[in-house]
Amino acid sequence: MKIGLRTIKTAIGAAIALLIAEAIGLAYPTSAAIITVLSVTNTKRSTAKTAIGRVLSLTLALAVALICFSILGFHAIAFGLYLLIFIPFSVKFKLSEGIAVSSVLITHFLSDGRFSWPAIANEYLLMIIGVGCALAVNLYMPDTEKRIQEDQLVVEVIMRDLLQEMATYLNQSSKEAMLFQMCQSLADFIKEAQNNARQFEENRFVGANHYYFEYFAMRRLQLRILNNMLTILQDLSATEEEAHELQELLNFTSETLAEDNDGKVIQEKIAETNQKYRQKDLPDSREAFENRAQLFQLFQLFQEFIEIKASFHRQQK
Repeated sequence: MKIGLRTIKTAIGAAIALLIAEAIGLAYPTSAAIITVLSVTNTKRSTAKTAIGRVLSLTLALAVALICFSILGFHAIAFGLYLLIFIPFSVKFKLSEGIAVSSVLITHFLSDGRFSWPAIANEYLLMIIGVGCALAVNLYMPDTEKRIQEDQLVVEVIMRDLLQEMATYLNQSSKEAMLFQMCQSLADFIKEAQNNARQFEENRFVGANHYYFEYFAMRRLQLRILNNMLTILQDLSATEEEAHELQELLNFTSETLAEDNDGKVIQEKIAETNQKYRQKDLPDSREAFENRAQLFQLFQLFQEFIEIKASFHRQQK
């Protein structure tokens, strides 16, 4: 049985919250521990957001409970009316995550049969201690930036291999079905890497940016283009002469594809290749015309593939 880091932090935070609540003599001290358990999330930002939401939720709950209990007394019917009003308002103000926790704290007033300033302060302190301990234990997060950078390298290596294989099979009648499997495997890998990047960025309060997340989003877009190119490539039967220019582009890109490559050089080569295609003689048969049209489609998709990377670099400046 494996015990994760979040479980360990939750256990430590809950124990500390209970000890603090007992040490300062709060009523219902176990509530502070339960609040901690419910407030430890996967990232620092989400925990902070949860903490603020819980305090705001308690404020709304107290206002609604004060009205309901003052009118109907401290009875089950009053608590039912409180829920009938509190839940819709919580949803409206996007505080629904705090419904259960706040309502448990409100039951303390129901048990005591009265409202008082010390009792209200007690509930706020329970909430603050609970979410405060959750925030404290979540201040430690393992640094995953190195892993994300390694994921970038993996993506680039596989993309280079894909481009190289596409160049190899461009003018061959027998296509490699493994290329589609490579695309699917890479798509799954990028999706997981992008989730890791999001989590990494949400664990940074200072100097946070979305570079890694946007980087993997850019590679996902490029991969979709490659997949579309493979669909065309599967039915293409171009001659070596017809496919030569595009093969050169694919091979050059496979050799130079990297995170810091802004795509300017390859865009210049694309412009040169486009000019060469325009200067070629028109096809003299239906089959040659269809091959030329498919090559042109591939060429256009490849332009889009490069433009996605170039646009990403422009946005990062």
